Amino acid sequence: MCYNFQSRAVADHLTSNLPHKIISPENVFLTIGGTQAIDIILPSLARPGANILLPKPGYPHYELRATRCLLEIRHFDLLPERGWEVDLDSLEALADENTVAIVFISPSSPCGNVFTYEHLKRVAEIASKLGIFVISDEVYAHVTFGSKPFVPMREFSSIVPVITIGSFSKRWFIPGWRIGWIALCDPQGIFQKTGIVTKIIDNLEITSDPTTIVQASIPGILEKTTDDFHSNNLNILREAANIFYDGCKEIPCLTCPHKPEGAMVVMVEINFSQLEGIVDDVQFCTKLAKEESVILFPGVAVGLKNWVRVSLAVDLSDLKDGLSRIREFSLRHAKMS
Repeated sequence: MCYNFQSRAVADHLTSNLPHKIISPENVFLTIGGTQAIDIILPSLARPGANILLPKPGYPHYELRATRCLLEIRHFDLLPERGWEVDLDSLEALADENTVAIVFISPSSPCGNVFTYEHLKRVAEIASKLGIFVISDEVYAHVTFGSKPFVPMREFSSIVPVITIGSFSKRWFIPGWRIGWIALCDPQGIFQKTGIVTKIIDNLEITSDPTTIVQASIPGILEKTTDDFHSNNLNILREAANIFYDGCKEIPCLTCPHKPEGAMVVMVEINFSQLEGIVDDVQFCTKLAKEESVILFPGVAVGLKNWVRVSLAVDLSDLKDGLSRIREFSLRHAKMS
């Protein structure tokens, strides 16, 4: 498979702020969004008896694809009391000689947190010690609006081989274009030696490609998008995060442990001690949708029962209205003292 000028544009984009060009164009593969990248990577790593480490809460498609290609799933926790950091102490206990990779979503969806340089480096060091790859899902790359900057996992590719998943849909707000990539960050050439590159190419060759018109737009998008475009979008998301975090404090049955600092989503805990006749997150979301026409995502679907995932990618007036409706719902179903 030969690379083209689109792959070169993505490779240049991913290495623009790094001291070394650690990603070459021939190690960038275009995909139909981040979802197809997952569909390509996991079967490329699968083998009989293998397992993979996935975050909890996390993105459900990883579990669906892992199950389809017979990868055993082992979950590691993201800890709300520590700002949704990885439970590092559990990783070594979860992994064994059949573990092929750890999946890391940064900035975190569905938690809305941004990992520090030090924490990411520690994850890379543990993965290296365990002898496994890191799959770094960075579809929300640079979508950060708090105090922590985005740090790409490829900065630690000298420690551990990294497969990066990227996408245009989030940062550039063009989800319908369905364009993403797989980028191999591997200075030691381990992916080549172990046959991973060949498997990725083999799987890509039996699937569809992104549309040619969208592919042709890639260099222009990367080169000509102004800084103002990104900063304006981040300002809107920052305001949405502030509105939600402050508004959530006025809803007795919900607790938001940390103000979101990245991505476009946030996880919120349901306090059932405040509610009458509602027993779990699915029932909470179902009743809320029927009574107030507010749609929240049950936490059980992303691996965290009795929490809900909230999207911040809505008009600010709708967000305020939604918070008001959730508060009314909370008061209506409050337990009588």
